[in-house]
Amino acid sequence: MTKLYAGVAAAAIAALLAGSAAWVFLGRSEERFAGCGANQVAGGAIGGPFTLVDQEGRTVTDREVLAKPSLVYFGYTFCPDVCPFDMARNAQAVDILTEWGIEVTPVFISIDPKRDTPEQLKFFAEAIHPDTIALTGTEAQVKAASQAYKTFYRVQESDDDYYLIDHSTFTYFMLPGTGFVDFFRREDTPEQIAERISCFANDSHVSTSFDARAQKSYQASRGKQMGDNHG
Repeated sequence: MTKLYAGVAAAAIAALLAGSAAWVFLGRSEERFAGCGANQVAGGAIGGPFTLVDQEGRTVTDREVLAKPSLVYFGYTFCPDVCPFDMARNAQAVDILTEWGIEVTPVFISIDPKRDTPEQLKFFAEAIHPDTIALTGTEAQVKAASQAYKTFYRVQESDDDYYLIDHSTFTYFMLPGTGFVDFFRREDTPEQIAERISCFANDSHVSTSFDARAQKSYQASRGKQMGDNHG
């Protein structure tokens, strides 16, 4: 059962800006996705290469992380309410899809590299879902990934380390070999997300095959790292 992560900050985050929404709708519609939901916009406008560090401390690329169909979310672990609930919602959708025989990876990319160390991300990821891949990096790496996905974030001014971050809250559905094909808003339920994703998985025009070599190599290295950490 999915576990909710308790946020650290005391104050509730301000209403999040939807500035990236305009970017999402600039994508090129594809008729082949027309039957799979209202938010499909495919093409090269959303997503792109990135190099980040996962919760095991490994440097990874988008090719390794997104080797299977993935739900990608940008947030931070100290978020008091929005991020843990959105990620828990995504994890619930992943569990529903698993029951339907569809494998999807929940991916969390931190926009708070100062506080979100691999150790912090590991705690967060394990609380959300066992298959979660959580990523951080240098400020430059995180900024590059955010810009590739056209997301917005801004650190609020604070005199201590308990600062909040305003950020966009879309979840992006990525298909290997295709890239970005759909996005989900906060109000979308786990059931709605699962239904839309199942449409893509069952669409004869859409390949959900993944890079087995990259995924096998990455999962093997994750398993070895986890074994070393517990040895």
